[in-house]
Amino acid sequence: MATRNRSARQRAGTVLIALGGLVLLTSAAAKFARVPQVAAELGAFGFRGDKLTLIAIVEVLSALLFLIPRTRSAGLLLVSAFLGGAVATHLQHDQSVLQPAVVLGVMWLGAWLRHPETLWSVAPLAHDAAALAQEAV
Repeated sequence: MATRNRSARQRAGTVLIALGGLVLLTSAAAKFARVPQVAAELGAFGFRGDKLTLIAIVEVLSALLFLIPRTRSAGLLLVSAFLGGAVATHLQHDQSVLQPAVVLGVMWLGAWLRHPETLWSVAPLAHDAAALAQEAV
């Protein structure tokens, strides 16, 4: 039974990882193609011309590193920085942060489901919090 749950968890993680990577690659393709709606929205944020191309390159690089299992940790770090910047930019311009935050959440959830050790440094904190809660009772 435990093996079946682990296998289902890993499959779900793989699907979410692929979905997140696809979202980033599609977004980068729209930037490279200068899709008018995308170019206009990012232009309103101050990203035009070469800056738009640079954003697309960083997006592709982050997505590819995240999609390759051997470089997934580095990819997750870059994706987190990239999408964190997107959240900050949306906040600065009074836009909804929902889209970049959801994409980032999906990618972290996928990484955690596929590789539970991803959050190894948080596990002791959760254990300590549970122990403190138990002591309080």
